[in-house]
Amino acid sequence: MTVMTTEDLRQMLLFVADRMISSKPYLTEVDSKIGDGDHGIGMEIGFQKVKSVLSLKPYDNAAKLFQDAGLAMLNSMGGASGVIFGTLFLGGVKGLAETGELTPADVSGFFMRSLGAIKARGGAAVGDKTMVDALEPACLAMEEASRKGCDFSELFRCAEIAAEQGLVATKNMVAKFGRAKSPDGALFRVSGCRRNLGLSNVPGNESMGATKSRLLNRGIPNEKIVFRHQYQNVQNHKGHL
Repeated sequence: MTVMTTEDLRQMLLFVADRMISSKPYLTEVDSKIGDGDHGIGMEIGFQKVKSVLSLKPYDNAAKLFQDAGLAMLNSMGGASGVIFGTLFLGGVKGLAETGELTPADVSGFFMRSLGAIKARGGAAVGDKTMVDALEPACLAMEEASRKGCDFSELFRCAEIAAEQGLVATKNMVAKFGRAKSPDGALFRVSGCRRNLGLSNVPGNESMGATKSRLLNRGIPNEKIVFRHQYQNVQNHKGHL
């Protein structure tokens, strides 16, 4: 598939939301080793809100869809995760054409702008043991795939592989961002790092932020899954008529 309609995008985000919600036990387990174990709860709340908002109506504008998803997370999740994941969806909207169809280049450009917005907020770079360690390789992989003329299946496959590699690399990294003392830092500088830097820096522990970035990329399905998910939703709806 080389063109994604806004409805395809909506169904994809609903699918991703379901995947992230079902990952609550895993996120809680990972965070319990190096933090207070609340990340699974926060992500469930945020993506439940995304599902609620995106299920209300169809969209004919991809920018509006991303904006609503970002605001849903920003307004429903507490702490750094709400700001960061809100920025993930809101940061790429500027520059996205108000159209009902997206190409791989459009999606790649969207996520590259989102990456830039997240890095500008938190100041984190690859190697700092944050979500950027998984997100940046995924975004760069999408950019390269779109430059080569790849379709969406290949674009997202490359992103998933790159995110996985980025996550694994965080096991041997030393976290440089933790709970900051300033109000600004408390909101933005965590960027997925552990509240307890000592535990975060134990060899073998992955970055919580990178774990969420990897799950997000792993949750993005290929177009066959999107259409099957859309078909199942239609059949379920018919069953209630």
